[in-house]
Order: sequence, then C-alpha cells, then structure tokens
Amino acid sequence: MKIVAICGAGIGSSGILKVNAERVLKKLDIEADVTAVHLDSLEMARDAQVILTSAEFVDAIGKTFADVIVIENFFDTNELTTKLEASLG
Repeated sequence: MKIVAICGAGIGSSGILKVNAERVLKKLDIEADVTAVHLDSLEMARDAQVILTSAEFVDAIGKTFADVIVIENFFDTNELTTKLEASLG
C-alpha cells in the first residue's frame, strides 16, 4: 500500500505527518510505504491509495482515485488513527 503525505514544501509538515502516520500504521499492524512530498511533486501520488494532507491543499491535489484524508492536527495520533482506520478498515 502506498500512502503519500502532502504539504506546500514537502519537508516540514508532511515529514511530521509521515512519521506519525508510520507510527499509527505500525500500531494498527498495517504495512504501507509512506512518502512525504510537496505540491510540485504530485505525480508521486498518482498510484497512492491514500493521500494525507491539510484542508488548504485538497483543491490543488485535484481529481484522484486515492482516498484523500484531511488531517487537522498533524501531531494528533488519535485523529490519524481514527481517520486511517476508517479509510483502510
């Protein structure tokens, strides 16, 4: 499974989201490749099953077959757990 975390620059918030998503997925016993990218690298998200991002970038992602999950607080692993379980459950 491929999961992509997207932010404006691809290093700060998406990196935090990537690390926290990996922690949550490990607890859920779900194996996935999580990648952090910036908006200019959206082609990397083409074959993703799940895209994690903030509300401000949803329109920029455009049409996709991936499940786009809006995360309000990138540090809240409870939010990530709930949303990833709903998406992957």
